[in-house]
Amino acid sequence: MRTVNGVYELPGRALPQFAPDEPAADALPRYFAAYEDDLGLAVRRPVRVRRVRDLGGPDGLLAVDTDETVTRVLPTQRALPEDDGLGGGAGTTRPLPAAPDPAPVARTWHTRALVNATGTWTKPFWPVYPGAADFRGTQLHTHDFGRPEDFAGRRVLVVGGGISAVQHLLAIHPHAAGTTWVTRRPPDWRDAAFTPELGRDAVARVDERTRAGLPPQSIVAATGLPVTDAYRAGIADGVLLARPPFARLVADGAVWDARAAADPPEGWVPGPEHVAADVVLWATGFRAALDHLRPLGLRDPGGGIVMDGTRVVADPRVHLVGYGPSASTVGANRAGRAAVRQVRRLLGV
Repeated sequence: MRTVNGVYELPGRALPQFAPDEPAADALPRYFAAYEDDLGLAVRRPVRVRRVRDLGGPDGLLAVDTDETVTRVLPTQRALPEDDGLGGGAGTTRPLPAAPDPAPVARTWHTRALVNATGTWTKPFWPVYPGAADFRGTQLHTHDFGRPEDFAGRRVLVVGGGISAVQHLLAIHPHAAGTTWVTRRPPDWRDAAFTPELGRDAVARVDERTRAGLPPQSIVAATGLPVTDAYRAGIADGVLLARPPFARLVADGAVWDARAAADPPEGWVPGPEHVAADVVLWATGFRAALDHLRPLGLRDPGGGIVMDGTRVVADPRVHLVGYGPSASTVGANRAGRAAVRQVRRLLGV
C-alpha cells in the first residue's frame, strides 16, 4: 500500500490504517467487502453478463442476458483421517472428493436504466510484438502476477510505463537474477506529491477525451509517476532506469535496433542489443470491459464512446461508472452519485 497512488474513502466509511507493506490486492478488497457487509448490499454473485440488448418496444426496456452460477449446497462433511498403521486413525487427513462444479443458470433481466461498473480487470491488454510467438520463456500479465518470490533466479523483462510496472520491478528485483525495464515512452516522473488537486486535474483531462468520443487515457497517464523515496532509491540503484521498446522478441529474450540500443532518445538509457530473458511481464494496462454492451452500438468509429458525465450520449439509458474519468476511487464516487441523479430523473422518481 505504500506505493498506491491515493485511495479515496467510500461514502460514510473512513479509510482504515493500512499496513504500508500489505499488498493492495489484499487490503482494498477487504475494505470494500466490509463496506458491502455493513450496508447489507444485496449483491448477486457470481453472475456473468453475456450481453445487453435493446428490446425495441415502446416501454424502452433493455434486456440483460446473464449466466448466474448457483452453487449446490452439500451436506456438511468432515475430512476423513488416513490410517497411520498405529490404530486409531491418527495419520494425515485424506481430503474429501471435490464438490461438483457449480451449475450456471441463464437469466434475463429487463430494465429501463443500466449503470455499468464492470471496470477493466477482466480485460488485460496484451500488445502485439514481433517474435512474441518465438519466445521460449514465460509470458504473463499484471493480471496474473503472483508472488515476487516466483521470479527467483530468473531474468525478467518488465514492459510498461505505469505504476504497476514500477511496483513489479521493485518487488521482483531482490529475487530475480536480473530485471530490465522497457517502456513505450520515457518514464514521466513527477516530483510533486499526489494531491486531491492533481487528481481532479487528471480526471478533468480524461473527461475531455471521453466527451469528445476519444478512447480514454488511464488516470496514471495524466498524473505521471510520483517520485517517492522508494522510487528514488530504485532509480539510484538502476532498477528504475528504462530502455526504449525492443525491436522484437527472440527465443531467449529481446533484441533492439543498434541505434536504439546505443543512443536512445532522452529519458531512456542505453544497453546491449540483446538481453536474455526467462520471463516477459507485460505491465501494459487494461481496457474497459464493455464487450457485453456491443449489441447497443455505443462506440464511435474512432473506438471511443461519447460521454456526457456518466451518461452515454448514444443511449441515455446507459451510464458508465469506472470508464474514463471515473476509473479511480475518487472519480467513481463522484460518478456514482451523478449516475443515480440522472437515472432518477430518467425514471421520474
